[in-house]
Amino acid sequence: MAENRHVTLKLEKVSKSFAKVENDTVTHALSDVDLTMESGEFVSLVGPSGCGKSTILRLVAGLIQPTTGKVTVNGEEVMEPSPDRGMVFQKPTLFPWLTVEKNIAFSLKMQGKLKGNEDRVERMLKTIGLESFRQDYPAQLSGGMAQRVALVRTLINEPEILTLDEPLGALDAFTRMNMQDEILSIWRQKKQLALMVTHDVDEAIYMGTRVIVMEANPGRIVADIKIPDAYPRDRSSASFVEYRNEILNKLNFGGKHHD
Repeated sequence: MAENRHVTLKLEKVSKSFAKVENDTVTHALSDVDLTMESGEFVSLVGPSGCGKSTILRLVAGLIQPTTGKVTVNGEEVMEPSPDRGMVFQKPTLFPWLTVEKNIAFSLKMQGKLKGNEDRVERMLKTIGLESFRQDYPAQLSGGMAQRVALVRTLINEPEILTLDEPLGALDAFTRMNMQDEILSIWRQKKQLALMVTHDVDEAIYMGTRVIVMEANPGRIVADIKIPDAYPRDRSSASFVEYRNEILNKLNFGGKHHD
């Protein structure tokens, strides 16, 4: 597989509002967001519910358009979805009529790339430990197993920009930590840009080269914290604890104030 091109993703003065028809109100999901991200970065987005984290992912994926401002990749405005911008959702979105193996292989097949790449399907099955479930259907899987399949179904495309909307929230603690390492391993091989929403501050620090801290009403960025520590990271190290305290203070959970 050819190396992905280097990409620069920009959100420039991006605001997004949603109108509620039933009560004639407007929700300001994002206000005046400026953010630049590059290939090779793993950017974690943290913040309270309603601060626009998932809205940013949907804008980057091309699923929705900004109300004002623009989202660009290498200077080209994002107007629609693209295989170069893969998205993993909070809940697994699998085809119920396809087996585990065929779900994973689906996008390669649709792009005419399956022939000669069967080993990638096999590698992904092994990555998530579901080789013996290859002929099972989604209804036969646990929630955690289904999410693992959904995750590798996006990873197999090796997108230039990988967006992850709380992809590990449904997993048990041990599977979650294993999958964190697996995502990082694949990301480090490909050096693409990864952008992940999580409510787990430790996960944001463990995985991210940067942690973007947001607040709600309206959604905006309050801190952009660089995490230069080498991988794999030690969750009990002094620097890890410092990052955790800094982020919790930005989120007003550090005990200093609760506005």
